[in-house]
Amino acid sequence: MDADTSAQLDTGTPHPARVYDALLGGKDNFAADRQVADAIRANPAGEIGPLANRDYLRRVVTFLAGEAGIDQFLDVGTGLPTAPNVHEVAQAINPASRVVYVDNDPIVLVHARALLVGGTTSYVDADIRDPETILATARETLDLTRPVGLLLFAIGHFLDDEDDAYGVVKRLVDALPAGSYLAMSHLTGEFQPEETKKTEAMYKAQGMKLRARSKDEFTRFFDGLELVEPGVALSHQWRPDALDRIPADTPGEQAPGWSAVARKP
Repeated sequence: MDADTSAQLDTGTPHPARVYDALLGGKDNFAADRQVADAIRANPAGEIGPLANRDYLRRVVTFLAGEAGIDQFLDVGTGLPTAPNVHEVAQAINPASRVVYVDNDPIVLVHARALLVGGTTSYVDADIRDPETILATARETLDLTRPVGLLLFAIGHFLDDEDDAYGVVKRLVDALPAGSYLAMSHLTGEFQPEETKKTEAMYKAQGMKLRARSKDEFTRFFDGLELVEPGVALSHQWRPDALDRIPADTPGEQAPGWSAVARKP
């Protein structure tokens, strides 16, 4: 880790990317991150949800790179490298696929510099609340006059109402040409309302935002877009396959996350 990155790193404050890493059994996290992860694990959904989301990522990228023919991906809120990564899935289907990862955690930046080498994969150090910076830097790797797969996996729920979550996503989508796709997954509190409120409060107490949304609230992110079958579904039920670690019949209480993929007409 270089001096600039070390100076930015606050190990006493949890960060969503590192909490997620801890939940997935990773090692790139600190005591503050593990404390939050341990509290989340008190609810079985705390461990099942991240696994379901990672399987969803694999299936979505497989669909986009294969069936939809997308060869450019913008993954915002990528988190720490946890197999399979977007570029691994996409480039296994089309080696020419280009991927831009976006996150704002210093540890993610260290991994990005070490692992994401070459002209087809790059990293943007930016916050999702700053879509203009994301897009300006992404243009160095992606051709934004051609269709792009915009990936917002488990990131929208870190935008609360004051962040203008719908406006942020719309600005990203509006900058992409017709034929692009938006893929999202998002925490919901519809299956465990009281537990979700406790989790939101715990994140707030640790200086992090968390805003679960209902199915209707989640669906609003796709206004003006054409939903791909099966439309809005729980993450582990969106086109499940034999490689999934979470069975498709798992109750929503154990994997409370909505997901959808939609095409920009």
